[in-house]
Amino acid sequence: MSSPHINYRHDHVFLGPAHDENARRTLWVVALTLVMMVGEITAGYITGSMALLADGFHMATHAGALGIAAAAYGYAKRHAYSQRYSFGTGKVGDLGGFASALILGMVALGIGVESVMRLLQPTQVQFGTATLIVIAGLIVNVISALLLGYDHSHGHSHGHDHDDHGYAHAHAHHGNDNNLKSAYVHVIADALTSVLAIVALLAGRYLGWVWLDPVMGIVGAIVIARWAWTLMGTTAGVLLDQTDAHVAEEIRERVEKPGDATITDLHVWRIGPQAHAAIVSVLGEATASADSIRERLKPVHEVSHLTVEFRPA
Repeated sequence: MSSPHINYRHDHVFLGPAHDENARRTLWVVALTLVMMVGEITAGYITGSMALLADGFHMATHAGALGIAAAAYGYAKRHAYSQRYSFGTGKVGDLGGFASALILGMVALGIGVESVMRLLQPTQVQFGTATLIVIAGLIVNVISALLLGYDHSHGHSHGHDHDDHGYAHAHAHHGNDNNLKSAYVHVIADALTSVLAIVALLAGRYLGWVWLDPVMGIVGAIVIARWAWTLMGTTAGVLLDQTDAHVAEEIRERVEKPGDATITDLHVWRIGPQAHAAIVSVLGEATASADSIRERLKPVHEVSHLTVEFRPA
C-alpha cells in the first residue's frame, strides 16, 4: 500500500527554464572565442601591437571563463536531483559567475600593467595588419553577444506558472541568470577592448599617435575592472544568501495586512535563477493558521519553496 503522504513529496530542482538553451549558446561562444583568441595572439606578436595582444590575451582568459560558465551549466544539470544539495543546484551558475568575475578582474589588472609598461617603453606597431585582425575580433564579439542574447530587464518577472504545491514560478528570464550574465559581460568586455584597439591603431597609423595604443589599454582595463567588481558583488550576494528586500517586503505586507498575524522571523534567499526560498515564522490570532498564511503568500510568485512556522498568540 502506498504512503498517504506520497503526493506531498517534491523535488528541489530550481534551474532556470532556459537552462539548456543558455548552455548551448555558451558552448558556441566558447568555440568562437577560442578560434579568435589564437588568431589575435599570433597576430599581436607578429605586428607588435599592445592593443591587439591585450585583446588576444583578454580573449584567452575569457575563453577560460566562458568554459567555467559552460561547465557550471553541465554540473548543475547532472546533479539537479542529487540529495547532497538541500536546495538543489540552482546557485551553481552564480558560483561560476563569481569565478568569472575574479578572472575578469585579473584580466583588467594584467592589461593595465602591460599597457603602462608599453607607455613607458614604446614599441613598433604594424598598424594596418593589426587593425584588420582586431576588426575580425570585434565581429566575433558581436556574433557571440547575439548568440548569448542576454536580457538586461529587471530581475522580477510578473508571469505565473503554478506547480502542484500551489506556488508560482516566474517565466523564463535571462536577466536573472548570473552565469549567462557573466558570459555576456566577458563578451562585451572583449568587444570594448576591440573598439578601443581599433581607435588606437587608426590614430597611430594616420595621426602618428603611437602613445594612444597603450592609453586605450589603460582605459579598457579601468572599465573592465568596474564591470568585474559589479558582477562580483551581484553573485556574492546570491552565494551569501542575501535577503531579497523586494520579496521580503511583499511577504510582510501580505501576511500582516489583515491584522491577525505578525511575522517574528523571516528568511528570504535566492536558490535559482528564477526561484527564491522563504522561511516565515508567524505569531497569529485564532482567525489565522499555517494554511491561511500559505494562501496569502501564493501571489508572491518569486517564492518557489515556502516553509511556514505558525504559533498561536
